[in-house]
Amino acid sequence: MTPSRPVQQLLGILDQAYDKRSWHGTNLRGSIRGVSAGQASWRPEPARHNIWEIVVHAAYWKYAVWRRLTGQPRGSFPLKGSDWFRRPEDAGERAWREDKALLDQMHRSLREAVATRRDVRASDTFLISGAAAHDVYHAGQIQLLKRLHR
Repeated sequence: MTPSRPVQQLLGILDQAYDKRSWHGTNLRGSIRGVSAGQASWRPEPARHNIWEIVVHAAYWKYAVWRRLTGQPRGSFPLKGSDWFRRPEDAGERAWREDKALLDQMHRSLREAVATRRDVRASDTFLISGAAAHDVYHAGQIQLLKRLHR
């Protein structure tokens, strides 16, 4: 079944913000392309978030939107906690790859939840477009952190 036009538009918005070509520049997935675990764990100041934490935060909020759309109960996110997750400074490339894979997995789950909707309510549009805006915001933040790290 082909998704309705409103669903197709929302999928396009999600994809542009995450991993497809967009008019605004670098999307979230593009912002972490080529970033090493060392770069991802660098902090501009001790109390500030790093790229790695932003990536896991974005994964969590994709999960939260998925949960709202599907009616699933809380508590099924793979990591303990919510919102911001402190990542070990010396975790290494494998752990970094795993957390990037978590972001991809949460995006796929969210995208599937949107793609299978028969109708789109105004509240759905607000929530889904907000998730895309969240990705774009954090992509910009990551771009800035990469420049500061140089």
